[in-house]
Amino acid sequence: MKSINFIIKYFIISILFFACSKNSENTQIPTDQSQEITIFHINDQHGQLDNFSKIKHIVDEEKKLSNVLLVCGGDIFSGNPVVDNHPQKGFPMIDVMNAVGFDVSVIGNHEFDYGELILNDRFSQSKFSWICANVNTSNSTISQPNAFKTITINGLNITFLGLVETSGKDNDIIPSTHPWRVQNLTFEKFENSVVKYANLKESQQADVLVALTHLGENSDFKLANNYPYFDLIIGGHSHTVTNQTVNNIPIYQAGSNLNNLGKIKLSIKNKQIESISYQLINLNNYTNFDAAIKEKVDYYNANSNLDDVIGFAETYHSKSNVGSLYTDILRKQMNVDLTFQNTGGIRNTLDAGDILKREIYSIDPFNNGSVTYSMTIAEIKNFLKQSKIAIYYAGVNILQVNSTIEIRDKNNQLLNDNTTLTVGLNDYIPAVYDTYFTQTPTIKPYTTAEGLIEYLQNNTGAINYTQVNSYFQYQ
Repeated sequence: MKSINFIIKYFIISILFFACSKNSENTQIPTDQSQEITIFHINDQHGQLDNFSKIKHIVDEEKKLSNVLLVCGGDIFSGNPVVDNHPQKGFPMIDVMNAVGFDVSVIGNHEFDYGELILNDRFSQSKFSWICANVNTSNSTISQPNAFKTITINGLNITFLGLVETSGKDNDIIPSTHPWRVQNLTFEKFENSVVKYANLKESQQADVLVALTHLGENSDFKLANNYPYFDLIIGGHSHTVTNQTVNNIPIYQAGSNLNNLGKIKLSIKNKQIESISYQLINLNNYTNFDAAIKEKVDYYNANSNLDDVIGFAETYHSKSNVGSLYTDILRKQMNVDLTFQNTGGIRNTLDAGDILKREIYSIDPFNNGSVTYSMTIAEIKNFLKQSKIAIYYAGVNILQVNSTIEIRDKNNQLLNDNTTLTVGLNDYIPAVYDTYFTQTPTIKPYTTAEGLIEYLQNNTGAINYTQVNSYFQYQ
């Protein structure tokens, strides 16, 4: 009788144990219970490394209190010579972002600046996910990124859909990068891509659906107004500080150059945002940091070989002054009659005093090649008038008289439309405006930044272009 009772008791205990174990394995958070999550975000850091140690400290402190995700709105490359001129271009940024613990990034337009092979290497080295719904890489060496990423954290499903801008060229659909570096890629306007994901939240059983975009503020507003599938939008590209709600969708952007960290705190209930709060953290004013990340960043900064003195500036040069300096030095270095530089290609000012190699690379970070063309005055005028490009230039005087363009030599003599000049410029301009540059160019064996550095190293005169005004845009 005792053995029978023992068997019965053992059977009951086993059933209870099995039931408890089963419930433990399938624990579900009740749908009517609120949950908290914090999403930190940056965008458009353009190679800046120094504040990542602060981000790591902030994120780790928040992880003691809440579920945390860390995301990026794109353009992680192009802007810091330590990153852009590393033997593995861009790798210091990937290494540091891996160590900080990023979860996902959208692809920005400047991710393509190094070319396909290098970008694919950086993708393979990333411990975080890259997403973009409106690019097709099937004809490229770049592995196809996923359109979206769903991250499950403490029972919550957070889905991010990636979108990149495609306003890089008037007669093509590409991002704002060097067209020759995306020749094997196919892009789609975000409006045509996003409609395919109208039911993404349901199909992913997401608690929160986020558009992680590199479209710019105005396009994010358009996305919210016309495609209201999302619970929130985290953006980049326009370098704006954005904290607005459009069509009941919160939209955030954290400026640029790693000056700020955005902090979004969400309370979620029944797959809806119950409450939301936002804080923009000024990283330059934040004093705490993670020692290991700082050590890693200091290592990259110290081993960049960029502090060689190559020249001397008599005074501070604004970006427009630098544009005049840039074009005149390239004219001399390339031995041409006329040089152009697109204004967007001048990315920094120049301080008074010693000119360091790193300063030139920060002014011209894109590794654009140097090319020359033979063009008639008529062809040059047509390019300037039809494209309406804003440029800095050197070698001639260009002015608009009513609706016509006059080009005069240094002696102020009007040049005939049939006169032919040699024109030097970075290869980004003819790649974007290829309808005006139809010849096969002569390719110089240096980038435009390298040309500037070589000239400055070989010429000891002090630099002062503050009295030169060489800007032109047809109106």
